Amino acid sequence: MVHRRRRQKPLRLQWCTLQVLWMVVIILMAVGLAIQTLGMTDKKRVRSLDVEEQSPVVTDPDVGEQEVTCQPKTHVMFLKTHKTAGSTILNILYRFGEARNLTFALPASYQFGYPLLFSARKIKFYTPLKAQQYNIICNHMRFYRPQVEKVMAKGTFYFSILRNPVTLLESAFTYYKWSSAAFKQVESLEQFLADPWKYYSAKERGSQYARNLMWFDFGYDHNANSTKEYVDLVLDEIGRTFHLVLISEYFDESMILLKDALCWGFDDVVSFKLNVRSNVTVKTLSDQTADQIKHWNSLDWSLYSHFNETFWRKVDQYGRQRMQKDVLILQNRRRKLMDVCLQGRSPVDASKIQDRKIKPFQYGRARILGYNLNANLRGGEREKCLRMVMPELQYKDLLDAKFFPAAPSRKILLAPLLRS
Repeated sequence: MVHRRRRQKPLRLQWCTLQVLWMVVIILMAVGLAIQTLGMTDKKRVRSLDVEEQSPVVTDPDVGEQEVTCQPKTHVMFLKTHKTAGSTILNILYRFGEARNLTFALPASYQFGYPLLFSARKIKFYTPLKAQQYNIICNHMRFYRPQVEKVMAKGTFYFSILRNPVTLLESAFTYYKWSSAAFKQVESLEQFLADPWKYYSAKERGSQYARNLMWFDFGYDHNANSTKEYVDLVLDEIGRTFHLVLISEYFDESMILLKDALCWGFDDVVSFKLNVRSNVTVKTLSDQTADQIKHWNSLDWSLYSHFNETFWRKVDQYGRQRMQKDVLILQNRRRKLMDVCLQGRSPVDASKIQDRKIKPFQYGRARILGYNLNANLRGGEREKCLRMVMPELQYKDLLDAKFFPAAPSRKILLAPLLRS
C-alpha cells in the first residue's frame, strides 16, 4: 500500500486561522463579561432602590454635595404657643406645605376655638362622618392630644417652642393689655406683680395671659399648685408627646435642630422675624421684677427650665461645632434673602409699610413691625419674597382661598398663589 503524504497548509494560512480564533474568543469573553456586569449592575440597582429613596444626594450652594439619609417629614403638628416666635415658625410651615401642595388643618377663623381645648370640630369643613387626616396643623390652639390624634396620622412629628417666662410676661402684658381683666386694672407690670392676687382672678376671661400662659397652651391648669409630683408628671407627659421643644432665645439653633429632625433643607427653615414688636414698646425689667415673675409663673418657669436643658442636650448630641457651622450657613442664607427681598434689609413700623395688604395686625399696646419688599422684584422671585414677609392672618386667608376656593372668604388681598 502506498501512503500519500498529506499536503501541509501553508504556515501563513495557519497563523491567520489562529488570529481569527483568538479574536472570536476575546469577543465572546468581552460579551460574557458585559452581560455579567450588566446583570450585576441591575441587581445592584434593584437592591439600592430603597437606599436611593432614603439617601438622595442634594447639592447645597453653601455646603456642597451631601448625602441625605432620611425622608423629609410631611406630617407635622406644631403647637403654636403665644408670644414665643411662633408666628415665624407658622410662616415656615405655611411656605413648606403650600409649595408641596400638602393639606392643612385650618381653623374656621384664625384659632382653633382658643382658649377652649382643641376639638377636631374646629377644623374648617371637618366632619366626623368620614375619616380625615391632614399633613400639617399649626394654628393657635389649647392642646388636647386625643382630638389632635383624630386628624393627624400615626407617626406625625410633634413640636413646639418655649420662651423665657420673664420676657414672655413682659410681652404678654403689652400685647394683651386689654384682653386680660387683671392687666386692665393696672398701669404697669410692676404694679401688677407687687400684689397680683389683688387684680387676678382665675375665673376671669383671659386669665391665662396673666399667669402661666405656656402651661395653659399645652392644655394644663395654669392655676394648679406647683408641687414637684404634679410638675414632674406633666413634664414627663409633654416629653413623651412632643418630639422636639424649641427655645425662642436660641431661634437659629432651634431651626437647625428642627431641620435635622424633619430632614428638611436650609431653605425650608430660613425665615425673617414676623410679628416683632418695635423696641419702643419693649421694656427692660429689673432683677427684682424678673424674680417676681419666676415666682408668679412658677409652672411656666419649671416648663421652660426643664426643656431648656433637654434642648441643650440635643445640641450636644448634634455636635456644638457642627451646630455653630450650620447656624452660620443659615444666617448667611437669611442675609442673602434680605438683600434680594427687602428694602432696607430690616423691619419697619407699620405706618411705613407701603403695601397695606401685608401690614401686620396691631393689638394691645404693641407696635408690630413689618416689611417693605424691593420694588424691582418680579415673577417667582417676588412670590417667594412675598410669602416670607406675609403676616399670619393674610397667609391663612390665602391658604383658605387656595384650598377652599368655593367657600365664602373675607375680603382681603389675595397674593398670587404659588405655582404647584
